Amino acid sequence: MKKIHSSRWFIKVFLVAALVSCASLASAAEPEAKKESSAAVAPSVAAPLQGPVARVNGIAIDAIELRRAKKVLLRGQTVPAAQEAALDRQAVEQLVSAELLYQAAAKMKVADLDKEIDAKVAQGKARFKDEQTFTKAMKDLEMDEKALRDYTRRELLISHFVETTFVPKVTVSDAEIRAFYDKNPDKFTQPETVKASHILIGVDAKASADDKKKAREKAEKLRKELAGGADFATLAKANSTCPSSQQGGDLGYFGKGQMVPAFEKAAFALKPGEMSDVVETQFGYHIIKLTDKKPAVVTGFNDVKEKIGEYLKGQKVNEAVQQYLADARKNAKIEILLK
Repeated sequence: MKKIHSSRWFIKVFLVAALVSCASLASAAEPEAKKESSAAVAPSVAAPLQGPVARVNGIAIDAIELRRAKKVLLRGQTVPAAQEAALDRQAVEQLVSAELLYQAAAKMKVADLDKEIDAKVAQGKARFKDEQTFTKAMKDLEMDEKALRDYTRRELLISHFVETTFVPKVTVSDAEIRAFYDKNPDKFTQPETVKASHILIGVDAKASADDKKKAREKAEKLRKELAGGADFATLAKANSTCPSSQQGGDLGYFGKGQMVPAFEKAAFALKPGEMSDVVETQFGYHIIKLTDKKPAVVTGFNDVKEKIGEYLKGQKVNEAVQQYLADARKNAKIEILLK
């Protein structure tokens, strides 16, 4: 079954960019290797904003909060200068929404709030491998521990406000849950997957005909050795140019659409234990061995009924909060000070 978020997801809609809790702090500090964008973007060179960027009922939202919010939104990526203003506006609007919620939430009395803050901060810190990494993440977001506790306090108060003001008023019927399940079969189907290993004799797609011929001949020779009883993993470690060679060529499980077409077609045509002929792709020449195949599986309604109910309730609460914010904006004095 594809992931359906729990009923608490709607709180983060407003907080992930507006509040820098320990959780979002950890996300913003993930290693660079995990932050690669699918497309390169030009770095922003604009000077950082200073001073208030907005006021909500007289309460200033400082530029430092905007910078933090943008870092959480971008997760280590950068944006072209032409898109900077739009991103600033988006982040400020979320900060304004969070401030409106906080101003209402701050009127609430929450028992043991300090204990909740302590627990939340400790939980967030535990996501870092060591104190040095945590300190660096704090520095990157221009924060100290007092600021972190203040943000955590805001997050918890808003969470309590949403959960006590809106959540109890929302209901989801069995009929709604069933209708969602019936209308979204793709969300509850685990597609067919296979587990395969391969040996790749890599050659550039722009290589000469002679180089391609030599690479194919090498692959054909290895294929004959395998047919004669040679160990697949051993030959993969010794000959494959794919990083998977370190695992004996093991690629793990994958579904359709995850590999290039020629490779996928050959892999899914095999039965467990079978080996392909030499397969050509833009990466070179492959020998594929299928080790397992799992058929498509549909998750039963009763197994996901509770999660669907939480998801639909979250949607309804989100709509209620959005309506609350729309009404609150009508009566609030909001000044956007971006230049």
